[in-house]
This record gives sequence, structure tokens and C-alpha cells, in this order.
Amino acid sequence: MKTLILNGSPRKHGDTASLLEIFRCGMGGEIFQTDAYYAEISPCTDCRFCRTHPACAVKDGMQEIYDLLPECDNIVIASPIYFAEITGKLLDLFSRLQYYYNSRFYRGERIVFKPKKGAVILVGGGSWSADRAAETAACLLKEMGASEIHPPVISHNTDRLPAVKDTAATDGVRSIIRFFEQV
Repeated sequence: MKTLILNGSPRKHGDTASLLEIFRCGMGGEIFQTDAYYAEISPCTDCRFCRTHPACAVKDGMQEIYDLLPECDNIVIASPIYFAEITGKLLDLFSRLQYYYNSRFYRGERIVFKPKKGAVILVGGGSWSADRAAETAACLLKEMGASEIHPPVISHNTDRLPAVKDTAATDGVRSIIRFFEQV
């Protein structure tokens, strides 16, 4: 089983990282993680190369994700919530999914994805709702071929309670593991 984690947090030891550590320790199989803040992945520049070519013109760290997406079994999107949304660096990375859109709608090709499951882990301490971030992440999971998506796991009181001490969030992460392991 292969699981791809797309992490939108800039903090290597923050709340998102603590929940991902619980996930990685409990999840079997191969786990690949891309940290958007540290990966060398440029945002889409709408150069339109992929409208007429079966590749992205930009050769960077996104190539590894393009290689993993068709074959992975699970995808986790993990992010802090910034102004009711997943982080900008993660959105930059996801802008490169334009390649799949153009494959379908301009070249008439469909990238065949192995059936996969998806999950969303969000953390935040502000007063904004997590709904928009969860909806964005679910939309992106579907674009990457996730046909089954676990309900989002959200720790939204991190100003007062670290996510690792939020039992609803830690139980939610363990629920994601069980969901991924179900055949």
C-alpha cells in the first residue's frame, strides 16, 4: 500500500506535523511525504504547454508527485488553516494539477488513476471556519482520483490546545488509518 501525504505546513514541529507523526507511526506500507514549503515546486504559470503536450513544461519536484499519483492507494492533504483556507504554498503545488485538467479537456486524454482513498487533516486556532479549507481539499482529492474520502479531521482550537492533545483530532487521525486499511 502506498500513501502520499501533501503537507502544507511551514512548521516542521507544529500542530500539523504532530498529527502527521501519529498517522505515519500507525499507517503501514510505503509513505511518501511532500512538504510544500520545502519542496522545489513552482506554481502553474498557465504557459499552456500541457494543452498540446502530454507533460508539464516545468521540470521540478512536481514530477515525483505526477509519478506517484496514478499508482498510490491513499492521499492525505494536511494543512494549517490560513484565513479559512489551506496554505498558499499548498495551493501553489495544487495549481500544477492543471496538467490533468488540460489532459482531459484539451488533448482528450485521461490519466488513469488507480482507485484511491483520500483524507484531510486541518489545524487552526483562528475564528474562521474550516469548512472552506475542507471543501477545497476534498475537491483536490477528487481531482487526484480519490473516490472515497474520509470526513475531515480538524483541530481548530490550537491557540489554546495543541493538536496532539486534542483527543477528537488524534482519534480522527487513527480513524483515517483504519479507513485506509479497509479493503
